[in-house]
This record gives sequence, structure tokens and C-alpha cells, in this order.
Amino acid sequence: MLGLGVAAQTASCAFLYGLPYLLPDIRAAEHLSLAQAGALVAAPTIGLIATLIAWGAAADRWGERLVMATGTGLAGLLLLGAQLGHNVVLLGAVFALAGAAGASVNAASGRVVLGWFGADRRGFAMGARQMAQPLGLMVAALVLPPLADRWGYRSALLFPAMLCLVVAVLVAVFVLDPPRSEVAAGEATRSPYRSGALWRVHGASALLVVPQFATSAFALEFLVAERGWHAAPAGRVLAVVQLAGVLGRLAVGVWSDRVASRLRPMRQIAMASTAAMLLLALGAQLHSALAMVALVAASIISVTDNGLGFTATAELAGQSWAGRALGAQNTSQNIVAFATPPILGALIGGPGYAVAFALSAIFPAIGVLTVPVRSERPAA
Repeated sequence: MLGLGVAAQTASCAFLYGLPYLLPDIRAAEHLSLAQAGALVAAPTIGLIATLIAWGAAADRWGERLVMATGTGLAGLLLLGAQLGHNVVLLGAVFALAGAAGASVNAASGRVVLGWFGADRRGFAMGARQMAQPLGLMVAALVLPPLADRWGYRSALLFPAMLCLVVAVLVAVFVLDPPRSEVAAGEATRSPYRSGALWRVHGASALLVVPQFATSAFALEFLVAERGWHAAPAGRVLAVVQLAGVLGRLAVGVWSDRVASRLRPMRQIAMASTAAMLLLALGAQLHSALAMVALVAASIISVTDNGLGFTATAELAGQSWAGRALGAQNTSQNIVAFATPPILGALIGGPGYAVAFALSAIFPAIGVLTVPVRSERPAA
């Protein structure tokens, strides 16, 4: 079940977050400016944000298998439809609809982990599930540019389309909806949002997204423009850093299982992220080697909390509300992720990297105070 959930999430992310790897080919083929092409590849994220909570509610009502299979199948069919016609506006609409369909996996695959893994293994399982985003990006980076270079970007889109369709079939055939407790199946679904704990988890997770995207969006440019690196070796170093972040998610999941808590490790990661971003700002201001060390540390630390936030959300919400709560969690994070690069980019273009990185440290510092550690209850 975990493997199928990760496969579905990877297929979805290969398209949702892998489109930027086709950016040069899209610009050349459609004669678009950078801003126009950027808007085109951002269209799936808009569809994703708009439908996450609705898909979560559907998973709560009709089960994980139906939602995952339907969403990934629709995404695959829509990407096949991208081969028809040459209208860029229509293509953007197709991308947005495919992103809306692919959003189904985000909430439903989290419910699969919640249902099939006990509390003593759930942190590790959710950490493994959170590996899907970097895995999807790695697949997209390896496959999409060569295909686009040889046959054009529209033909390259056949790969994520077929990947989604194959995974949809596997999910439909092999995924088993986890058993639901009698209380979850028959209760009058009292909203977990009547208390402030879930709101605070969503808020803290969104705050911790800022340093993650501050480093991932501008690390390469910082190394090239400020540190004098060449793009190729800088890219290889950052690829290794991404791999370390993947392993870090797994390690933090195991840590949370060992200490029987998701929110205490999450608060400690927020503290470490704050310190790393402040050191990065100091290194950038002083133009010292400290900046490189801090950049690596911040890039790894800032991604390790994702699984903790998702696991805590699912556990606090309970089976009846897990899908909607995971959809809300993902929505808040994606909104912040969407807004962070342009805002910080404007700061970098003005006061510079040191100010932008220092500002990014404020958000995890607020997150330290926001994480509702005292509200956490032992998972059943």
C-alpha cells in the first residue's frame, strides 16, 4: 500500500512540479516571454490549490482507491489531450485541469498511510510517502529534457501522461482501502477544527515552507552569482543536497516514532531552521565560506518537517476528517510555496541575499511558537 501510494504521488509530482524542466523548449516552440512561459508552467499549481480540500472530502466519503485512481487517470487523459491543437491559452487550461486532477493523490495517499500503519511506524511511513515529491522531480529532470530536445515538449508530455495512466490502473487493481474503526464509520463527524490545534499545525507547517523555498528557489543562483560557481558543478552539489533531504525525511519520521511525538521534533526542526537561515544570512553578508555550509544545512533541515506536519494533521483529525484535513494542510503549504519565490526575488533584487535570508528566518522562528506541542495526544 505504501509503495503504491508513493508511486501515485511520484507520477503526480513528475508533472505538477516537473514542467519547469520543459521551460526552454516551451519558450522556443511557442515564442513566449519568460513571464508568459512561467505562468504556463504554474497553471498546474493553481489547479492543485483549488481542489485539494474537495479531493480530501471525497476520500473521506468514498475511500482512497476510487479517489486516487480517478484523479491520476483523469490527469493522464488530460495530458494526452495536450497533444491536440496549438493554442497556448487552451494548453494552460489543460495544465490547470490536470493539476486539479492530480491533486487527488495528495490527500488520499496520506489517508492510506494513516489507515494501514500503526502509530509506532506511521512517522517512518509518512516520511517515505513524502519522498515522492523529490523522486518525481528527479524523474522529470532525467526524462523530460531529453525527450523534449528530440521530439518537442508536447511529445515529452506523453511520458507523465502514460505514467499517470499506468499508476491509475495499478491503484485501481491493487490498492485496498484501509479498514475504518466502528467509531469512524458511524460517528456524527464532529469537526476537529473546533479546537485550535489543527489550525496551528497548518499555520506552523506553512511558516516552515518559507525557508524551504527560499533555499530551493535561489540556491543555484546564489552559488553562481554570489559565490562564483559554475552552474554544472553547483547543480551536482545541490542534487546531492536534495538526496540528503530525502534521507532526512525518513530519519525524522523514525525519530518521531521513537519519541512517540510528531510536534516536539517539528518544533525542534523549526529552531534549527531558524538558526541555519540566520547563519546563511550572516555568511551572505560577510561573503564568507560560512554561507556555503549554512546553505547546505538550511536546504536539508528545511525539508525534514513535511512528513511530521502531515502525520500530526492526520492523527489530530482522525479517520473521519483526515482527507479534508490533509487537503487543507497541503493547500496552506502550496499557497506559501507559490508566493515565496516572487516576494524573496524582489528583495534579492533590492537589498540583497542577506536581507532576504534574514527575513526568511523570521517565519520558522514564529513557527517555534505556533507548533501546538501540548495539544498532541497519543495516537490510538
